[in-house]
Amino acid sequence: MTTPTLERPSGGDRASLPLTAPQLPPVAPLLSALMAVGAAVLVGLLLSWSLIPIVVLGWLLLLVVLPTWSLLLEGRRKAVDRMVTGLVWSTFALAMLPLLSLIWQVVAKGAPALSVEFFTYSMRNVIGEGGGIYHAIVGTFLVTGLATLISVPIGVLAAVYLVEYSSEGKVAKTVTFLVDVMTGIPSIVAGLFAFALFVLIFGPGIRMGFGGSVALSVLMIPIVVRATEEMLKLVPDELREASYALGVPKWRTIVKVVLPTALSGIVTGITLAIARVAGETAPLLIIAGSATSMNWNPFSERMATLPVFIFSSITETGRYPEAQTQRAWGAALVLIMIVMALNLIARVIGRVFAPKTGR
Repeated sequence: MTTPTLERPSGGDRASLPLTAPQLPPVAPLLSALMAVGAAVLVGLLLSWSLIPIVVLGWLLLLVVLPTWSLLLEGRRKAVDRMVTGLVWSTFALAMLPLLSLIWQVVAKGAPALSVEFFTYSMRNVIGEGGGIYHAIVGTFLVTGLATLISVPIGVLAAVYLVEYSSEGKVAKTVTFLVDVMTGIPSIVAGLFAFALFVLIFGPGIRMGFGGSVALSVLMIPIVVRATEEMLKLVPDELREASYALGVPKWRTIVKVVLPTALSGIVTGITLAIARVAGETAPLLIIAGSATSMNWNPFSERMATLPVFIFSSITETGRYPEAQTQRAWGAALVLIMIVMALNLIARVIGRVFAPKTGR
């Protein structure tokens, strides 16, 4: 029985083999987009379509033209890759459309309301034109700041207990379950809880800024716990073991080794939690109330906040609806700017406090 042998291609056959597969030119996506848009516009003009059907048809044609062109020239694998890439970019564009539309609407309607008076005056004794949101900005910072002071120690210490002391115990599982439940509760439930608590302590009809802080802390604590817990789990066990090997107590290992290593993610999670509750309206409307004048004392009387100010301006227009609506759009723009600034601060903090890997 003879063993078959493979013949090596001769020099001429080897020279005839292509070294590279045919590929579309770099401008192929642009040409395909132009063809798809041109065909969609032509069909839209013939059938008297509006802009939206023309855009949808152009998008569908682009998803067909480019993969088909690629299939004829580059092969099936490259065509499927281009089709999937087109679908990914399309879903990204669809996801960005509501966000861009919202930002454009708020900026277009809120920017005309911004002025020096808008940031430095309250609504005390203002009925028509004029006034500002100074009292609401101060109230937002006071209420959110107190909520942060309440939530951060509780959330961080709870996460340290779950990760470092009782990760597999029944108490830890119970706390984890409760944190998961609290993460999904509606914000108005937190407001009702704070209102009921303060009514039991101070009596009916109580309204104060600190009550709003307690309500927001109910929403912040599970976020802080979850963020801190995940960051602590990312700390390598080798760091803990090395510290224990040197005779360092457990509590000092947590304070000096574990927490500094996870500090970047913890601070980022806290900042994002602040940004998440800064725009809550329902709990503040229930317990903090609404006010037109400045109140620097969160433990006494009603306190205005930006979300409640926006809600009140829209629902209580009175005899000057245009002025009230313009102030509401301006306050909405300021609130978005504050939330955006908090998210940027979280990113900066995450980079600054990130563990240094170099020597």
